[in-house]
Amino acid sequence: MSSRVPGPPTESANPPLLTRLRSHAGAQVRALTRSNSGLSIDYDNPPGDPGLFGPDAVCWRVHGDFPAMLAGGVSALLLQALHPLALAGVWDHSTFRTDMQGRLGRTAQFIAGTTYGSRADAMRLIERVRRIHANISGLAPDGQPYAADDPALLTWVHVAEVSSFLAGYLRYVGPLSAADQDRYYAEEATVAALLGAPDVPGSRAEVHAYLEAQRPYLVNSERTREVVRLVMAMPVANPLLVPAVRTMADAGVALLPPWAREALGLHRRSMRRTLAVPAMGALAPTLRWVLGPGLAARARRRVARSA
Repeated sequence: MSSRVPGPPTESANPPLLTRLRSHAGAQVRALTRSNSGLSIDYDNPPGDPGLFGPDAVCWRVHGDFPAMLAGGVSALLLQALHPLALAGVWDHSTFRTDMQGRLGRTAQFIAGTTYGSRADAMRLIERVRRIHANISGLAPDGQPYAADDPALLTWVHVAEVSSFLAGYLRYVGPLSAADQDRYYAEEATVAALLGAPDVPGSRAEVHAYLEAQRPYLVNSERTREVVRLVMAMPVANPLLVPAVRTMADAGVALLPPWAREALGLHRRSMRRTLAVPAMGALAPTLRWVLGPGLAARARRRVARSA
Protein backbone atom coordinates (compact mmCIF):
# COMPACT_ATOMS: atom_id res chain seq x y z
CA MET A 1 0.00 0.00 0.00
CA SER A 2 1.34 3.42 -0.93
CA SER A 3 2.16 5.82 1.93
CA ARG A 4 1.88 8.86 -0.33
CA VAL A 5 -0.31 11.59 1.19
CA PRO A 6 -2.90 12.70 -1.39
CA GLY A 7 -2.91 16.34 -2.39
CA PRO A 8 -5.86 18.44 -3.49
CA PRO A 9 -8.05 16.65 -6.05
CA THR A 10 -7.51 17.26 -9.72
CA GLU A 11 -10.35 18.87 -11.62
CA SER A 12 -10.13 16.22 -14.36
CA ALA A 13 -11.78 13.72 -12.00
CA ASN A 14 -15.10 15.55 -11.96
CA PRO A 15 -14.78 19.04 -13.44
CA PRO A 16 -18.27 20.49 -12.81
CA LEU A 17 -18.48 19.34 -9.18
CA LEU A 18 -14.90 20.23 -8.33
CA THR A 19 -15.22 23.61 -9.98
CA ARG A 20 -18.28 24.41 -7.89
CA LEU A 21 -16.67 23.15 -4.69
CA ARG A 22 -13.50 25.08 -5.37
CA SER A 23 -15.39 28.27 -6.14
CA HIS A 24 -17.54 27.98 -3.00
CA ALA A 25 -14.60 27.12 -0.74
CA GLY A 26 -12.50 29.92 -2.21
CA ALA A 27 -15.25 32.46 -1.55
CA GLN A 28 -15.51 31.33 2.08
CA VAL A 29 -11.75 31.63 2.62
CA ARG A 30 -11.54 35.03 0.92
CA ALA A 31 -14.29 36.28 3.23
CA LEU A 32 -11.80 36.02 6.10
CA THR A 33 -9.94 39.04 4.73
CA ARG A 34 -12.67 40.86 2.80
CA SER A 35 -12.31 44.63 3.21
CA ASN A 36 -15.15 46.86 4.36
CA SER A 37 -13.22 50.05 3.61
CA GLY A 38 -15.61 51.11 0.86
CA LEU A 39 -12.71 51.31 -1.61
CA SER A 40 -12.44 49.03 -4.63
CA ILE A 41 -9.19 48.18 -6.38
CA ASP A 42 -9.05 47.35 -10.11
CA TYR A 43 -6.21 44.88 -10.45
CA ASP A 44 -6.86 44.44 -14.19
CA ASN A 45 -6.42 48.07 -15.29
CA PRO A 46 -4.89 50.20 -16.65
CA PRO A 47 -3.01 48.00 -19.14
CA GLY A 48 0.75 48.02 -18.78
CA ASP A 49 0.75 49.72 -15.34
CA PRO A 50 3.38 48.02 -13.11
CA GLY A 51 2.17 49.66 -9.90
CA LEU A 52 4.70 50.71 -7.30
CA PHE A 53 7.04 47.75 -7.84
CA GLY A 54 6.35 45.56 -10.88
CA PRO A 55 6.32 41.76 -11.26
CA ASP A 56 10.05 41.30 -10.66
CA ALA A 57 9.82 42.69 -7.12
CA VAL A 58 10.43 40.33 -4.22
CA CYS A 59 7.30 41.63 -2.47
CA TRP A 60 5.22 40.19 -5.34
CA ARG A 61 6.48 36.77 -4.29
CA VAL A 62 6.29 37.23 -0.52
CA HIS A 63 2.79 38.74 -0.53
CA GLY A 64 1.37 36.24 -3.00
CA ASP A 65 0.82 33.29 -0.66
CA PHE A 66 -2.43 33.54 1.31
CA PRO A 67 -1.67 30.96 4.06
CA ALA A 68 1.76 32.43 4.82
CA MET A 69 0.42 35.99 4.77
CA LEU A 70 -2.45 35.17 7.13
CA ALA A 71 -0.08 33.50 9.58
CA GLY A 72 2.24 36.49 9.20
CA GLY A 73 -0.67 38.85 9.84
CA VAL A 74 -1.45 37.07 13.12
CA SER A 75 2.20 37.33 14.14
CA ALA A 76 2.26 41.04 13.27
CA LEU A 77 -0.88 41.80 15.31
CA LEU A 78 0.53 40.06 18.36
CA LEU A 79 3.91 41.74 18.05
CA GLN A 80 2.36 45.19 17.53
CA ALA A 81 0.29 44.75 20.70
CA LEU A 82 3.45 44.82 22.83
CA HIS A 83 4.04 48.51 22.06
CA PRO A 84 1.93 50.53 24.53
CA LEU A 85 1.60 53.64 22.35
CA ALA A 86 0.82 51.76 19.14
CA LEU A 87 -1.71 49.67 21.04
CA ALA A 88 -3.30 52.77 22.61
CA GLY A 89 -4.08 54.17 19.16
CA VAL A 90 -5.73 50.94 18.06
CA TRP A 91 -7.56 50.54 21.37
CA ASP A 92 -8.98 54.07 21.41
CA HIS A 93 -9.70 54.63 17.71
CA SER A 94 -10.33 51.25 16.09
CA THR A 95 -13.15 48.72 15.87
CA PHE A 96 -10.57 45.95 16.22
CA ARG A 97 -12.15 44.46 19.35
CA THR A 98 -15.64 44.27 17.84
CA ASP A 99 -14.79 43.83 14.15
CA MET A 100 -11.54 41.92 13.88
CA GLN A 101 -12.43 40.61 10.43
CA GLY A 102 -12.96 44.16 9.20
CA ARG A 103 -9.57 45.27 10.54
CA LEU A 104 -7.86 42.28 8.95
CA GLY A 105 -9.69 42.93 5.70
CA ARG A 106 -8.67 46.58 5.52
CA THR A 107 -5.05 45.68 6.26
CA ALA A 108 -5.14 42.90 3.65
CA GLN A 109 -6.55 45.31 1.07
CA PHE A 110 -3.82 47.84 1.82
CA ILE A 111 -1.05 45.25 1.46
CA ALA A 112 -2.54 43.76 -1.71
CA GLY A 113 -3.34 47.13 -3.27
CA THR A 114 0.08 48.67 -2.64
CA THR A 115 1.76 45.49 -3.91
CA TYR A 116 -0.34 44.50 -6.94
CA GLY A 117 -2.57 47.48 -7.69
CA SER A 118 -1.93 50.20 -10.25
CA ARG A 119 0.16 53.13 -9.10
CA ALA A 120 -2.94 55.33 -8.87
CA ASP A 121 -4.81 52.80 -6.71
CA ALA A 122 -1.77 52.23 -4.49
CA MET A 123 -1.38 55.96 -3.90
CA ARG A 124 -5.11 56.27 -3.22
CA LEU A 125 -4.82 53.65 -0.47
CA ILE A 126 -1.76 55.36 1.00
CA GLU A 127 -3.41 58.78 1.03
CA ARG A 128 -6.49 57.33 2.70
CA VAL A 129 -4.37 55.86 5.51
CA ARG A 130 -2.52 59.15 5.92
CA ARG A 131 -5.81 61.03 6.29
CA ILE A 132 -7.03 58.55 8.91
CA HIS A 133 -3.76 58.71 10.83
CA ALA A 134 -3.83 62.51 10.89
CA ASN A 135 -6.95 62.37 13.09
CA ILE A 136 -5.75 59.76 15.57
CA SER A 137 -4.06 60.99 18.75
CA GLY A 138 -4.54 60.74 22.49
CA LEU A 139 -3.00 59.65 25.75
CA ALA A 140 -1.92 56.13 26.68
CA PRO A 141 -2.97 54.76 30.10
CA ASP A 142 0.33 55.96 31.60
CA GLY A 143 -0.25 59.48 30.33
CA GLN A 144 2.16 59.38 27.40
CA PRO A 145 0.85 61.14 24.29
CA TYR A 146 0.59 59.27 21.02
CA ALA A 147 -0.22 60.14 17.42
CA ALA A 148 -0.79 57.62 14.65
CA ASP A 149 1.25 59.68 12.18
CA ASP A 150 4.28 59.75 14.49
CA PRO A 151 7.15 58.33 12.36
CA ALA A 152 8.36 56.29 15.35
CA LEU A 153 5.01 54.52 15.72
CA LEU A 154 4.66 54.09 11.96
CA THR A 155 8.09 52.45 11.98
CA TRP A 156 7.09 50.01 14.73
CA VAL A 157 3.89 48.96 12.95
CA HIS A 158 5.73 48.65 9.63
CA VAL A 159 8.60 46.54 10.98
CA ALA A 160 6.24 44.25 12.89
CA GLU A 161 4.31 43.63 9.68
CA VAL A 162 7.08 43.15 7.14
CA SER A 163 9.26 41.04 9.45
CA SER A 164 6.25 38.79 10.15
CA PHE A 165 5.26 38.52 6.48
CA LEU A 166 8.80 37.57 5.50
CA ALA A 167 9.03 35.05 8.36
CA GLY A 168 5.76 33.51 7.15
CA TYR A 169 7.08 33.12 3.62
CA LEU A 170 10.37 31.59 4.78
CA ARG A 171 8.63 29.15 7.14
CA TYR A 172 5.62 28.10 5.07
CA VAL A 173 6.57 28.68 1.41
CA GLY A 174 10.29 28.36 0.82
CA PRO A 175 13.71 29.95 1.09
CA LEU A 176 14.84 33.33 -0.21
CA SER A 177 18.44 34.37 -0.64
CA ALA A 178 19.88 36.88 1.82
CA ALA A 179 20.02 39.42 -1.01
CA ASP A 180 16.34 38.91 -1.85
CA GLN A 181 15.36 39.25 1.81
CA ASP A 182 17.21 42.58 1.94
CA ARG A 183 15.49 43.60 -1.32
CA TYR A 184 12.12 42.83 0.22
CA TYR A 185 12.77 45.11 3.19
CA ALA A 186 14.09 47.85 0.92
CA GLU A 187 11.03 47.62 -1.34
CA GLU A 188 8.59 47.85 1.54
CA ALA A 189 10.51 50.78 3.00
CA THR A 190 9.19 52.71 -0.01
CA VAL A 191 5.62 52.27 1.23
CA ALA A 192 6.60 53.26 4.77
CA ALA A 193 8.20 56.45 3.45
CA LEU A 194 5.03 57.32 1.52
CA LEU A 195 3.05 56.82 4.74
CA GLY A 196 5.32 59.23 6.61
CA ALA A 197 8.11 57.07 8.03
CA PRO A 198 11.17 57.86 5.91
CA ASP A 199 13.84 56.07 7.97
CA VAL A 200 12.55 52.53 8.50
CA PRO A 201 15.03 49.62 8.55
CA GLY A 202 15.76 48.45 5.02
CA SER A 203 17.66 45.18 5.48
CA ARG A 204 17.66 42.04 7.62
CA ALA A 205 20.47 43.35 9.80
CA GLU A 206 18.73 46.68 10.32
CA VAL A 207 15.40 45.03 11.15
CA HIS A 208 17.06 42.71 13.67
CA ALA A 209 18.90 45.60 15.31
CA TYR A 210 15.73 47.69 15.43
CA LEU A 211 13.67 44.96 17.12
CA GLU A 212 16.40 44.37 19.69
CA ALA A 213 16.56 48.11 20.43
CA GLN A 214 12.78 48.25 20.96
CA ARG A 215 12.58 45.41 23.45
CA PRO A 216 13.04 47.58 26.59
CA TYR A 217 9.99 49.66 25.60
CA LEU A 218 7.60 46.76 25.04
CA VAL A 219 4.99 45.88 27.67
CA ASN A 220 2.62 42.97 28.19
CA SER A 221 -0.23 45.01 29.65
CA GLU A 222 -3.82 44.07 30.42
CA ARG A 223 -4.73 45.49 27.02
CA THR A 224 -2.05 43.37 25.36
CA ARG A 225 -3.43 40.24 26.99
CA GLU A 226 -6.91 41.08 25.75
CA VAL A 227 -5.59 41.45 22.20
CA VAL A 228 -3.87 38.06 22.51
CA ARG A 229 -7.12 36.52 23.71
CA LEU A 230 -9.10 38.03 20.84
CA VAL A 231 -6.57 37.05 18.18
CA MET A 232 -6.24 33.47 19.38
CA ALA A 233 -10.05 33.12 19.55
CA MET A 234 -10.55 34.86 16.23
CA PRO A 235 -14.26 34.84 15.35
CA VAL A 236 -15.15 32.96 12.17
CA ALA A 237 -18.56 33.26 10.51
CA ASN A 238 -18.38 29.81 8.90
CA PRO A 239 -17.95 27.07 11.57
CA LEU A 240 -16.35 24.78 8.99
CA LEU A 241 -13.39 27.18 8.78
CA VAL A 242 -12.73 27.28 12.53
CA PRO A 243 -10.10 24.46 12.54
CA ALA A 244 -8.23 26.06 9.63
CA VAL A 245 -8.27 29.51 11.23
CA ARG A 246 -7.08 28.13 14.58
CA THR A 247 -4.26 26.33 12.78
CA MET A 248 -3.20 29.54 11.03
CA ALA A 249 -3.36 31.47 14.31
CA ASP A 250 -1.04 28.96 15.98
CA ALA A 251 1.16 29.02 12.87
CA GLY A 252 1.38 32.80 13.36
CA VAL A 253 2.50 32.38 16.97
CA ALA A 254 5.26 30.08 15.73
CA LEU A 255 6.64 32.96 13.61
CA LEU A 256 7.22 35.27 16.58
CA PRO A 257 10.76 35.72 17.86
CA PRO A 258 11.25 33.59 21.00
CA TRP A 259 11.54 36.69 23.20
CA ALA A 260 8.20 37.98 21.87
CA ARG A 261 6.45 34.66 22.53
CA GLU A 262 7.74 34.76 26.09
CA ALA A 263 6.74 38.40 26.56
CA LEU A 264 3.22 37.58 25.35
CA GLY A 265 2.91 34.49 27.53
CA LEU A 266 2.72 32.25 24.44
CA HIS A 267 5.95 30.35 25.02
CA ARG A 268 4.54 27.44 27.01
CA ARG A 269 4.35 24.17 25.13
CA SER A 270 0.98 22.75 24.17
CA MET A 271 -0.07 19.95 21.87
CA ARG A 272 -1.97 22.38 19.64
CA ARG A 273 1.00 24.69 19.15
CA THR A 274 3.43 21.81 18.72
CA LEU A 275 1.30 20.51 15.84
CA ALA A 276 0.72 23.96 14.29
CA VAL A 277 3.66 23.95 11.87
CA PRO A 278 3.11 20.43 10.46
CA ALA A 279 -0.64 21.10 10.38
CA MET A 280 0.03 24.26 8.37
CA GLY A 281 2.13 22.18 5.99
CA ALA A 282 -0.91 19.99 5.35
CA LEU A 283 -3.44 22.84 5.23
CA ALA A 284 -1.59 25.33 3.01
CA PRO A 285 -1.65 23.32 -0.27
CA THR A 286 -5.42 22.89 -0.02
CA LEU A 287 -5.92 26.62 0.62
CA ARG A 288 -3.73 27.45 -2.37
CA TRP A 289 -5.79 25.10 -4.53
CA VAL A 290 -9.17 26.54 -3.56
CA LEU A 291 -7.93 30.13 -3.98
CA GLY A 292 -6.32 29.64 -7.38
CA PRO A 293 -3.67 31.94 -8.90
CA GLY A 294 -4.76 35.06 -6.99
CA LEU A 295 -4.12 38.76 -7.42
CA ALA A 296 -0.49 38.38 -8.51
CA ALA A 297 -1.60 36.53 -11.64
CA ARG A 298 -4.20 39.20 -12.46
CA ALA A 299 -1.65 41.96 -11.96
CA ARG A 300 0.88 40.18 -14.19
CA ARG A 301 -1.69 40.01 -16.96
CA ARG A 302 -2.38 43.71 -16.53
CA VAL A 303 1.30 44.60 -16.76
CA ALA A 304 1.76 42.38 -19.82
CA ARG A 305 -1.08 43.98 -21.75
CA SER A 306 -0.27 46.77 -24.12
CA ALA A 307 -1.63 50.16 -23.09
